Amino acid sequence: MAEQKLCTFFVNQIYFGIDIKYVQEVIRSQEMTRVPLAPPDICGLINLRGQILTAIDLQQRLEMGESVLRSTAKFVDETQGFHIVVCSDDEAVSLLVDEVEDVLEFTTKTFQPPPATLKGKMRQMLAGAYPLQEGFVLVLNIEKILDANFR
Repeated sequence: MAEQKLCTFFVNQIYFGIDIKYVQEVIRSQEMTRVPLAPPDICGLINLRGQILTAIDLQQRLEMGESVLRSTAKFVDETQGFHIVVCSDDEAVSLLVDEVEDVLEFTTKTFQPPPATLKGKMRQMLAGAYPLQEGFVLVLNIEKILDANFR
């Protein structure tokens, strides 16, 4: 029986997961360097032990409104949130999320595709969902999340 392990987290009080095969590590939020003229979903750059990573505001990328991790001055509050460092195509980036939860394991036979009624970027970036006792964990398609041409 095929199984999938997900790193689970919250963004704007919605429960998401990404396949752990893409997750390099999870770190607490840290100081970021702003990038002038960057798109609104790019928070800035972080230095992870000498490796420079682009920090993506996942809430903005998913078009779920402005992140609560941003102050009224439009700067990220480095005392809140977490960075999930993900790797795809030998490139590492950081996804800024509100809270990180557990690694959960699911049998793929319970996986459900996104509903046809879901529209916009969320439908395209969502791989599907796994049912829980209460609600669902929404599984993100990390390749689409990181695709710069997709924005």
